Amino acid sequence: MKIRCLVVDDKPLAIDLLADYVSKIPFLELVAKTTDPVEGLELLRTQQIDLVFLDIQMPQLSGLQFMKIAGDKARVILTTAYAQYALDSYEHDAIDYLLKPIAFDRFYQAAEKAKRSLEASIAIGLNQQPTEPANTWLFVKTEHRIQKINLSEVLYVEGLENYVSIQTSTERILSLQTLKRLAEQLPPREFVRVHRSFIISMRHISYVERSSIFLNNGFSIAIGNSYRGNFYEILENN
Repeated sequence: MKIRCLVVDDKPLAIDLLADYVSKIPFLELVAKTTDPVEGLELLRTQQIDLVFLDIQMPQLSGLQFMKIAGDKARVILTTAYAQYALDSYEHDAIDYLLKPIAFDRFYQAAEKAKRSLEASIAIGLNQQPTEPANTWLFVKTEHRIQKINLSEVLYVEGLENYVSIQTSTERILSLQTLKRLAEQLPPREFVRVHRSFIISMRHISYVERSSIFLNNGFSIAIGNSYRGNFYEILENN
């Protein structure tokens, strides 16, 4: 991953040094640098920035004030010539605290620490992403009612002009709709169209032999030529 960086320091020489250090580390990328902390806040608002190298002692805003205003828009490594701010930096959740003059090896250690922290945050974010629950049932309109069908019980669906016949493990249900319309409502990796007139449930396949699919109930369906490639690709991936 590339860590997009901003350098904020009221001393141009300090900025030049940090920018040079950033350029030497492959996983860092300098997005912007400024001597004005107010401009730095605007850059945070308008640019995608992951990490700020931030001076503490600045005339308009201190680094700690900058962090309070910025909130959680980016992670921060504080830089200063004053050791007494070390405790404050950790209380404000800075990744690291670099005491000037900053040696490159110490800078590199801080960058590595930031990389580990950001990678951990990304991993946690991915693990906490809500997942869409898989469809486990479907409502279909029959002649006299709207019926709920458990998809786990569906063996296959057959198209009959303007009707579809849904064969479950216990019954056959007729619904007034096209096969294409019903296919759009079914989970695509579980229900596969294998013929112009048939959609089958992958979970109920017993075996495949000589271009025919045999289901658990003994029913067999010939695989249509135009559907064969897609079916075998899905079969292989499963």
